[in-house]
Amino acid sequence: MDTTTQTTTLETTMRAQMGRTVQDLMAHDERLAVLLADISRPFFAEAFARYPDRTLNLGIQEQTQVSVGAGFALEGYIPVMHSIAPFLVERAFEQIKDDFCFQRLGGNFITIGASYDYSTEGMTHHASGDVQILRSLPGMRIVVPGAPGEFDRLFREAYADAAPTYYRLSDQRNSDEHPVRFGHAEIVKRGEQATVIAVGPMLERTQAAVADFDVTLLYYTTLVPFDGETLRAVCANGRVALVEPFYAGTLTPEVSAALAPLSARIEAIGIPREVPLRYGTPEQHDIANGLTPQGIRARIERFLAE
Repeated sequence: MDTTTQTTTLETTMRAQMGRTVQDLMAHDERLAVLLADISRPFFAEAFARYPDRTLNLGIQEQTQVSVGAGFALEGYIPVMHSIAPFLVERAFEQIKDDFCFQRLGGNFITIGASYDYSTEGMTHHASGDVQILRSLPGMRIVVPGAPGEFDRLFREAYADAAPTYYRLSDQRNSDEHPVRFGHAEIVKRGEQATVIAVGPMLERTQAAVADFDVTLLYYTTLVPFDGETLRAVCANGRVALVEPFYAGTLTPEVSAALAPLSARIEAIGIPREVPLRYGTPEQHDIANGLTPQGIRARIERFLAE
């Protein structure tokens, strides 16, 4: 890859968009404060230079990062806390629970690396359970954009809502941007046999998998609050295939609750709930987990035939 291509690739990542979006908003909203844990510092170079009193690098100590963020929130700021997904969600879970959710403070938690973008680093850098963990916290909102521009739209819409909100970013992305809205699912195609739900960066491969199937395809970027109204409106038979970029079945409770009292039949397609025993690239993990268009198609094809 030549230097020009490499620069262009970096500039179009979700992480680069995060830096552009947050720094642009900091110029117009003096309540915004950024707290880093020694991750993604170059993407906030402008903020460090222009807003040193609102941009802090606390080093590799995410628990402290979250607690300091809560202090900023108590003083009327809107904190943005950023790190790699397993570090910010799993290491600092108690601080998120007690300092933000218990005190009902607003703040934005933005991660990168999910689920196994850092696959070659092993289990310490995997984050297949982050959404499942944060779903357990009352008041926590969860957003999984599928492309950089979608993060921009969703963050601008919701960052100042005085609620703890998790934005799960990844190197994996869809090629096309969609006009997503916070709290709303998008109907991508309509069909009769079943409803397929694609979450965030799973959309493009799921579209390819079901292109010639008679199914409705829904695209979700906001997971909590879950848009049950749209699902109920299009799913009359209760048959749902759920394609998730994290542990398979994580959103099954939301789907079941949305369709009640209809008896739902759900095929959960995602990352298996088992410890990966082999190292590999993210693409190799996708193949092993059946999260390629071919693997997703095979699972949905069997589901429709049953």
